[in-house]
Amino acid sequence: MSLALKLAGQGRDGVKANPMVGCVVVKEDQIIAKGYHQTFGKAHAEINALEQINHQANGATLYVTLEPCSHQGKTPPCAQAIINAGVKHVVIATLDPNPLVSGQGLAKLKAADIKVSVGLLENEALTLNRGFIKRMQTGLPFVTCKIAMSLDGKTAMASGESQWITGEAARIDVQYLRAKHQAIMTGSGTILSDNPSMTVRLDTSTASPLRVVIDSRQQITDKTLNIFSNDAPILVLNPSNSKTLENGKLDLTDVLKQLANQGINTVLLEAGPNLIGAMIEENLINELIIYTAPVLMGSNANSMATLVLDTMADKIQLDLSDIRMVGDDIRITANIRI
Repeated sequence: MSLALKLAGQGRDGVKANPMVGCVVVKEDQIIAKGYHQTFGKAHAEINALEQINHQANGATLYVTLEPCSHQGKTPPCAQAIINAGVKHVVIATLDPNPLVSGQGLAKLKAADIKVSVGLLENEALTLNRGFIKRMQTGLPFVTCKIAMSLDGKTAMASGESQWITGEAARIDVQYLRAKHQAIMTGSGTILSDNPSMTVRLDTSTASPLRVVIDSRQQITDKTLNIFSNDAPILVLNPSNSKTLENGKLDLTDVLKQLANQGINTVLLEAGPNLIGAMIEENLINELIIYTAPVLMGSNANSMATLVLDTMADKIQLDLSDIRMVGDDIRITANIRI
């Protein structure tokens, strides 16, 4: 199953709205086939593996990271292919939250007298596809917020100057972080102050995440801005194409629903303190990745998020999941405790 999970991750750039899935077929303690879901709309992991052995797997055990599908979608049902191949035992890391599958693939295999085991390395499988799972269960993508800040919690000088707080190693790490997401979201203020491209700048990556700009005041009109480069697609959301609140701001929950409806499972938020604060207040951020540089920027600099908290009882608690050095900077991964 560990190998199947590694294989699944190779499909990150190609599966788009679909989950990443890996499959390994074993017979007499030998791996006889392996595969993963490579491209949206193309063969699933189980089919790619079974094709290597001409769909002949009599008496074999098949390990797969997600419950085999049982319905006719863009591709034929994998559960039936497994049955037809003669597999005797299917080991599944986790069930599929997609209501079109959810338990039905499992039931189909059991009805064919195939032994089925569920739960091997389940936590790893859930983490791998946390974006897909979140979208299936809530209709919203999984949102990770990236922040680069000083040791005293500042992200920009009062003038707006922010390049560069962290070192080169951290900035390269952010490129890998971008490559893991389907969309990168920011606000119009960041675009106007920094003129970023918001693209993945890695020679080894083919990822081109959708660039999403929240533009409540419809300020992004200059098509010469770097955000309008041809390096990646762009979506500017403003009152003309999105739901607004009474205060004139965009409804951020509706924004995320729009992205989910486009098959976006994962969003990386790289924004200024106002948008980050608004997202935190609406409980729309699932994970924070904070790069902290060993520098002090002073009391006049801008904080990481615009949040009005009056008492200690109002403080926002974080659950830390990882802390590591990236060059001279500290990378902190945390979840906001709800």
